[in-house]
Amino acid sequence: MSLPHVILVPGLMCDAAVWEHQATTLQTLTTVEIPDHGMNDSLEGMARSLLARAPARFALAGHSMGGRIAFRVMQLAPERVAGLALMDTAYTPRSAGEAGEQEKAERYALLNKARLEGMRAMGLQWVQKMVHPARLSDKPLIDAILDMIARKTPEIFAAQIKALLERPDSTPLLATIHCPTIVLCGRQDAWSSLPQHEHMAGVIPNSRLVVIEDCGHMSTMERPEEVTEKLVEWLGGLSNH
Repeated sequence: MSLPHVILVPGLMCDAAVWEHQATTLQTLTTVEIPDHGMNDSLEGMARSLLARAPARFALAGHSMGGRIAFRVMQLAPERVAGLALMDTAYTPRSAGEAGEQEKAERYALLNKARLEGMRAMGLQWVQKMVHPARLSDKPLIDAILDMIARKTPEIFAAQIKALLERPDSTPLLATIHCPTIVLCGRQDAWSSLPQHEHMAGVIPNSRLVVIEDCGHMSTMERPEEVTEKLVEWLGGLSNH
């Protein structure tokens, strides 16, 4: 039984640390890669960079912004993807009108804080909505997230904000995804809500909804064992694809 190469795509301001537990386990089963988005300022650019380095066929898991990049990969080269994991992510574009302007203002306020006070100070504000409320006092978890954010620069943050604000609508893509797919979400994800994931799982053929209990947006770090177990199950099901 041979399992496909796995590409684990990090989200906004994240690096390999967001996938540490999953990568450590999956590396015992197959080859694993975690891309760095560098200074790329578009989701399609990030997807094209990933595809340029990837083998002919691979399994793809994307967390948060990484899920949006995975949608771009599915748009560009669906035949290369053996299986898909969409995790704590979303598919809709930025809203028109006031709601969209509000999102833009909030993102740029965080960027301004990063430039004035540093990445870690920005991260401390940002993380308040990113984990289950009960985990905000979990110092090792919060420190790991803040350390990861602090490894990025305001310039990288600005590039990734631009990519997210200009995100395309992936709604039409959902029904065209035919590879085995899991749609995973922390039940208390306040950023990418469970109803959005229920919708995705309802529209994507051959997909399965996975809910991680007592968990916010940063599922791979908040509940690493549970998430890894689900990814191992998903990967095992791809051996014949």
